[in-house]
Amino acid sequence: MAYQSKDLSVLAYANGFTLWHYTTADVAATVDTSGYFNAASTMLRLGDIIVANVDTAGALKGGMFLVSANSGGVVDVNDMTQIGSADTR
Repeated sequence: MAYQSKDLSVLAYANGFTLWHYTTADVAATVDTSGYFNAASTMLRLGDIIVANVDTAGALKGGMFLVSANSGGVVDVNDMTQIGSADTR
């Protein structure tokens, strides 16, 4: 799959920082590939955080991506920091 603009939304904005939400059937390793968010390069800024639901058609995971680079229309995010690794109860 690929980035879908309809699946990226603003949760909060303050002081030049935006907290985003993104949902996708793509796995985290695909989302954190440099260039995945290029179509949103005019909106995403360094330091923005994207709260994400990934692999929604498989083994659903949630986590956060930090926008670590955005230059010349090329956006990169850090590897996802997963929220909750297992449900043991």
